[in-house]
This record gives sequence, C-alpha cells and structure tokens, in this order.
Amino acid sequence: MELHGKSILGGKTAASRGSRVFFGVAAATGEKLGPEFHEATAAEADEAMTLAENAFHEYAALGPERRAEFLERAAAEIAGLGGALLERAQAETALPEARLAGERARTVNQLNMFAQMIREGSWVEATIDRGAPERKPVAKPDLRRMLFPLGPVVVFGASNFPLAYSVAGGDTASALAAGCPVVVKGHWGHPGTSEMVARAIVAAAEATKMPAGIFSMAQGASNEIGERLVLHPAAKAAGFTGSLQGGRALYNAAATRPEPIPVFAEMGSTNPVFFLPGALKKNWAALAEAFVQSFTAGVGQFCTNPGIAIGREGEEWRAFIEQTARLAGAVAPGVMLHRGIYEKFRSGTGRFRQTRGVGVAGKWGGEAEGRAAAAVFTTDAKTFAGEGTLSEELFGPSTLAVSCGTAAELEAVARSLHGQLTASIHGTEEDLDRHKKLAGILREKAGRLIFNGFPTGVEVCAAMQHGGPYPATTDTRTTSVGYYAIKRFARPVCFQNFPEGALPAELRNRNSRNIWRVVDNEMTKADI
Repeated sequence: MELHGKSILGGKTAASRGSRVFFGVAAATGEKLGPEFHEATAAEADEAMTLAENAFHEYAALGPERRAEFLERAAAEIAGLGGALLERAQAETALPEARLAGERARTVNQLNMFAQMIREGSWVEATIDRGAPERKPVAKPDLRRMLFPLGPVVVFGASNFPLAYSVAGGDTASALAAGCPVVVKGHWGHPGTSEMVARAIVAAAEATKMPAGIFSMAQGASNEIGERLVLHPAAKAAGFTGSLQGGRALYNAAATRPEPIPVFAEMGSTNPVFFLPGALKKNWAALAEAFVQSFTAGVGQFCTNPGIAIGREGEEWRAFIEQTARLAGAVAPGVMLHRGIYEKFRSGTGRFRQTRGVGVAGKWGGEAEGRAAAAVFTTDAKTFAGEGTLSEELFGPSTLAVSCGTAAELEAVARSLHGQLTASIHGTEEDLDRHKKLAGILREKAGRLIFNGFPTGVEVCAAMQHGGPYPATTDTRTTSVGYYAIKRFARPVCFQNFPEGALPAELRNRNSRNIWRVVDNEMTKADI
C-alpha cells in the first residue's frame, strides 16, 4: 500500500493547501519516514464531525446483522494488510514484530467479538415492566427500557498500542458496535500505521455499503485538532488512552461545552504489587524473575506496568530486592516509542535519584545511546508517604520498592495510593489471614485485583475490567477492554405506554431476537 499522508473524511481523502506538514519518525534511528503527512485543518475536522452526525441515524437504524458484517469485514481487511502493516508499525514504534503480530490479532479478535455480541443482542439490556391499569389508587404504566447508541464518538489513538488501542482499537470497535459513527484523531507517533488501518476500515465500510460518514480519521501532530473534535457540537463522547495531562485536558474541555459530554480517558496507573512474607519465604527468587519480566516487558510501556513493589522488611524481602536489581541490570536497554517518551522517562528517573530517602538498587546504567535501561529504586514507607511524586506513574522500565516495617505500615501505604487500573497481591492463605484488611483496601483503589500474578497482559473477554478510580480513568464505572466496553457509548431510553407496533423489536411482546430480557423482574427469553 502506497501511503498518501492525508486525513480521511468518510470515504474521501483530504489535505488542504497550506496545512501543516509532519513526518513519521523511525523510533530506533530518528530518521524521517515518508510520505509527508498533512495535519487536518479546523474545517476538515468540522467536516468529519458533520459527516458523522449526518450518518448517525441511518447507521443506528441498521439491523445488528448489518453492523456485524461491517465489523467482521473490517477485521478481515486489517488482517489482509499482512506483513506491510507490521513492517510500518515496527519502523514507527520500534516494537518487536512478534508483539505487533499479537496486537494485530487482538485488534481483529476485538472486532469479531463485538460482531458476535451485537448479533446475540442481549447487551441492550431490554427490560420490561408490564402495566397494571387496574391497580388502585394509581394505575401502573407499561414501561420498557433498553440501550441506544449515543451518537458520534471521537477516539484518540494511543502511542503505546498502535493497533489495539488506536484507529481500530477497543474504543473504535465498541463505539461502532453500539451504532455510533467514529472520528479518530490519529496518533502522530505512528501516522503511517494509522493510515493503513483507517483505509482498511473505509474499504470495509464501502464493501458492506455503510453510510460514508460512519468513519473518518484526522491526522495531526498538534493538540488543537483533537480538542476541536471534542468541542464540536456533534460529538457525544470521546475515548482516550494516554497521559494524565492529555486526558485531563480533554476532560476539562468537554466539561466546558454548552452540552458537556463524557470523556472515557485511561490515563495513569502505577499498578502496585504487594509481596507478603509467606510468598517471599516460599520462593523469592522466582518472584523476582517474574516481576522483572513484567515491569521491563515492552520497555515498560504498558498501562499495566507494575511501577511499585511493596513488602515487609526482612531477609527474604531484601533478597528479593537484590535479585530484582541484579536481573533488571542484565536487561538490555531498549528503544522507547518516541523521543518524547524517552525524555520524560529520563527526567522522571532523574527526579527519583534526587529525592531524599530514595536509593538505587544494584548497578544501573541510566541510559545507553538514547535507550532506556531498567531501574530499581528503593525507599521506605515514611519517605513514600511524604513524597507525593513517588506515587505517580513513571512510564518506562522502572519500579520502586517500598519497605514497610509492620502490617499496619503496609496497609497505610495501600490506603495512600491513588486510583489504579490494577493491584496485585502475592501471598499464601496464611498471609491473607494476617493481612485481612489489605484486599478490602485495594478493592477501593483498583479496577482489577490479581492474586499471585502480575498485571501485564489484559485478556479481552466479558469478565475483564480495565478501568479504575481517578486518575487511572475518568470514570471508574466503565471498562475500555472486553465485552462491557460497548456500554460506554450507549444510553438508556424508556418507553411508557407505547403501542406494540411502535416499539423496537427488542421490547415487543414477542421476543423475535431471542435475547435475554428482564420481564417483571425475571430474566427470560420467553415471549410475553
């Protein structure tokens, strides 16, 4: 595929004369990658949103089978890009080919999962309370409720997942499945990859005869275009994965609109791991090895990277830290996604080194020719409690080991944590009994609790919860991964005393779609 470097508005390309130009950059070498990419203008951003608004009602009215066919065709088109897609993504991000192949498979599987989900249909939460006109003193109305698509959704591509969290990632897939047109703000760190995937989606839309405006992608290296998309009156929601600063800026902008809209932003998480004494005594060396593999995977550039380790002072805990530092020191420094991320990591590790009460475990190279080296920092619970920056995410291959003198001190550290995507506990049954309060504390802090495991690796399935209290996300009630991600882009509507023929098929007496419904407080597939 020969790249054209333009934005895609519906099924057409756009690159206005005089628009700003930028290039993709090879993460490993810093060299420019052609072609020139044209940043979308304000007028082009507005056009994308208008197209989405015009397409909304037609797309939402399509039956689930038609939308499912579109999602499956998009999955097939992306898979059909073959090695060329992986080659471009690898050049732009320096991620290994095997990692990118797995990410592409996840992207394809997500689209197919949502296609299957909307075909089955129970996700709409059809709920029926039949009327009782004879009830005294006030007649009971007939009430029927289900979920409907919100409207056009703005999706922001993520830097660290150029496929699974970007143009055709979970936000886009779930919004399209719900019946919402999508306008993507492509990430400047992988514009070529973004274009290739966007063109695959457009090809799928054309092949399945979808309304042209259901999908657009605006290219751009500045923040202005993304903010303009969110502020456009047609936008009804936004999905974002990235930094706390970026997510909060979009959230604040959306709140200033005459009609505020939800911004489902995944932002920052340190994903604490608690190592309890019994687990360390049983096998501290194996735990250290698995822990290092987790926080250095992908050069530490996962949203679930375990950035904090917490343990009780003792011989095994000290041995664990020493082994962790030794193994981390043997990990080859790695190229990060782009220079900006590397500079932030370098600045953050420098800040840690200069913090009173924080040390560096083992030998740490710091950096090697612009590559990030794995680092293990150490501190105590008192210092951790007094230095707020130590609990903030440091995106990259590092972790901070916090030593606690007592169980109460360990629990105090847990209480002091900000909202997290995940929290992990390594322990025995006896450990859990001795630290009875810990799991309860962490349940209030994180969206996913892990026992005797590590947080990296997020399964795409119905039970997955990928979201947590602020600042991990802007809405702790939702997930950006898995079956229930679709609920973010839908809203409930209740019909009171409507005639049968005017109701959606899902709410009629005859259950023609054979979906699960709640009828008079009972779950059933039966007709009524």
